[in-house]
Amino acid sequence: MEFEIFKNRISKLKKLQLPGESAHRKLAPLIRINELEEIDMSKRNPQEAGVMAVFYPDMDMETRLVLILRKTYNGVHSNQVGFPGGRVEESDKNLEDTALRETEEEVGIPQNEIEVVRKLTRLYIPPSNFWVQPYLGLMQKTPNMIPQESEVEEILEVKLSDFLNDENVITENLSTSYAKEIEVPAYSLNGHVVWGATGMMLSEIRELLLKI
Repeated sequence: MEFEIFKNRISKLKKLQLPGESAHRKLAPLIRINELEEIDMSKRNPQEAGVMAVFYPDMDMETRLVLILRKTYNGVHSNQVGFPGGRVEESDKNLEDTALRETEEEVGIPQNEIEVVRKLTRLYIPPSNFWVQPYLGLMQKTPNMIPQESEVEEILEVKLSDFLNDENVITENLSTSYAKEIEVPAYSLNGHVVWGATGMMLSEIRELLLKI
């Protein structure tokens, strides 16, 4: 989709009701759905994080979305595709501030160049014990992105047309941090299988974008 068309439509998102958990569940493995239903949050004391889904025009004025491939490390989200973002720090004013700061740190987009369109539905991630608050952001120009060497293996610039293409909604058999060889709903984007919490958050974004 041409960016000018996308930009003119995006304001409609502010008035739409969030699909929330119903959208999340469409990209959630059955084992995760069952786990979330049984969790006693009062005993978890989760940490908080903010992430940013940034849309922008590429050099051809087509709309793209920023995702990142995380480095391989000793942790539950090693070598997975996600949004720029991270945990709250004491200096952050709020979770939106967290998401903007982390986006600048991880992919080099200045905070003042992102217009935060709206807050999305927060999502609990059991393996890492985090509440994650996603935001949808918009840029008016093509960003000059630089991956954070310690955190980001690769920056993925996803075409909006690929993201909205039904053919890229797939099912994969994967081994995860919490189960072996399970069937998971996912997206196929830029040669990567995008699943789990990122897939669940993308599912809500996709439902919203298909309504504008």
